[in-house]
Amino acid sequence: MMSFRGYSRIFLVLFLVSCLFFMSADHVRAVEASDEPIGIPLQPIIDQAGTGDTIKLTSGTYVGPVVIDKKLTILGDGDVSLINGSSDEAAIAINSAGTELRNIEIRQAAGGEVPAVSVKADHVTLDNLSIQTRGFGILLRDSKGGLITNNKIKWIRLEGKLGGNRGNGIDLYNSDGIQIIANQISYLRDGIYIENSQDVKVDNNRLSHLRYGIHCMYVNGSHVTNNLGEYNYTGAMIMGVSDVIVSGNSFRKQNQNVHAQGILLYDVHTSSIFKNTVEGNRVGIYMEQSSNNVLKDNLVLRNYTGVQFLNADGNRFQNNTFIANVIEASATSSKKNQLDGNYWDAFQGLDVTNDGLSDLPYATNPFYQRLTAKNAAYQLFFQSPGMIFLSDLSSGDRADWASDHAPLTKPTALLSGGVAEYPGLVMFAGGMMLLVSILLIFYLGVFRS
Repeated sequence: MMSFRGYSRIFLVLFLVSCLFFMSADHVRAVEASDEPIGIPLQPIIDQAGTGDTIKLTSGTYVGPVVIDKKLTILGDGDVSLINGSSDEAAIAINSAGTELRNIEIRQAAGGEVPAVSVKADHVTLDNLSIQTRGFGILLRDSKGGLITNNKIKWIRLEGKLGGNRGNGIDLYNSDGIQIIANQISYLRDGIYIENSQDVKVDNNRLSHLRYGIHCMYVNGSHVTNNLGEYNYTGAMIMGVSDVIVSGNSFRKQNQNVHAQGILLYDVHTSSIFKNTVEGNRVGIYMEQSSNNVLKDNLVLRNYTGVQFLNADGNRFQNNTFIANVIEASATSSKKNQLDGNYWDAFQGLDVTNDGLSDLPYATNPFYQRLTAKNAAYQLFFQSPGMIFLSDLSSGDRADWASDHAPLTKPTALLSGGVAEYPGLVMFAGGMMLLVSILLIFYLGVFRS
């Protein structure tokens, strides 16, 4: 039989548990009573400001959508985020010239054609925005002279197939003189899409996991420079343009699609493509229906096809460096293209005059490309003795081959930190490895025989 002391202990435990239960219930009710709303409405703050004012948003979560119809400077002072949840409108619509928007994180939940930021005004600055969107990132229409810089734009979720219902990161139409500088864009449809816009500068952007990293259509007089594109279907698609400069870009590892290219030039005329690096792509540089362009000082490295011409006439291709491409160059229905003074690592020239140019021409044999185009299984025999023998026999249509009449004997476009930059060091390292191998074989043969 339980003693009085035992009953007392049980009573004490039950009492303490009851107290904890009621204290917890009171605490829950207190928290529920003091819950803050999901965010601070931003539109009333904008409405209260005067034209030309600067609004500094303190750390916190704000709620959109908002419309800016007067010149304002809006700065995020700390950890500032703007959420636009159920609306079919842009999180921020800018309709007044000279507006500046800086240091804000924007989360746009509406998809389809809806952007996180819509700009329909001149001389707008968008700086250091972090945008996650289910639709478009930044949309400019009929806007002049704006600056879009240091922004990070990506799909709201990283999984799922590229393209589809996803919008573009930065999308311009009929917008001239825009500068798009140092932005990071990933997992959307096209990173930077520009159409019917002139004198646009696209510089120093990082673009990955997109359909086209940069997609330009009818953008005469524009510059695409110093951008890095990786793991896209195509690094840069330049179409329907004249007098465009494509320079200093690096497009790597565009090879997950059968139509993947580093740089795609379609209907491009009187433009300059120079000092670009195209590495590890399905096709390094693809040119179609393009004429009177200069392609110079490009590094074409480790692509399946280095350069491919189709219906491209009268272009000058000079001082480019080809290293470790499966098919170095091919040309179909392309006439009067100048291929002079390029370096081809597969060609051993003869320089009698010691001027750095081979006295023997180099013609790229299209036999392997034509064979694999008919039956892809023949790729298994790449560089096999039989394939090389058959390729050497196939020379009946040599006049139609892409030919360099004065190829370089040494590369000039060098890969930073790569084998082309330090040929002496690579040769020394290879010699040392060979020497060590010989000594090891000798040691094992003499002392273990």
